[in-house]
Amino acid sequence: MFTKRPEPRSDRVVIGAESARSTPVPSPTIGNYSTAWPSSSVSGDKMNPSVIGSDLIIMGNLESKGEVTIEGQVQGDIHCAMLLVGEHAQVTGGIVAEEVVVRGRVMGSVRGNKVTLQASAHVEGDVYHKALAIEQGAFFEGKSRRSDDPMAVSSRNEIRSNGVVGLPMSDAGHTTN
Repeated sequence: MFTKRPEPRSDRVVIGAESARSTPVPSPTIGNYSTAWPSSSVSGDKMNPSVIGSDLIIMGNLESKGEVTIEGQVQGDIHCAMLLVGEHAQVTGGIVAEEVVVRGRVMGSVRGNKVTLQASAHVEGDVYHKALAIEQGAFFEGKSRRSDDPMAVSSRNEIRSNGVVGLPMSDAGHTTN
């Protein structure tokens, strides 16, 4: 008595909330020269990195609980979970991060569990690390110090290679007599 009509075929693609969630986000890799991070990132969250663009100059300290990508200039200390210094970026100050990848210019100390200086890197300062990789072609002038806890600032008056006396991050911006 009743027959079911075949459903009309639709060649349209509907993008809704369900399909947007199932679309994979390209996972970053440190091994190549992308600006993204590996999928097995230090922080378990799937947060996007904070990006300091090539047209931006930051004068002051930078602190983040997540990933930071620098393509511009930072004149101050950086403390974050993971840091990527882009090929045309410049950092003047100390860096403290669990994982650091340098492709650009860093003038100051670098502290991280895993530090990678890629071929285009130019680092003038001491590097404190658990694991260090330096690609052929990278410029590095300073001391390399292996440490079980490289992210701990060893002394209050640590002198960076650029001649600036560094203070622990909690004392940044405060002067003592």
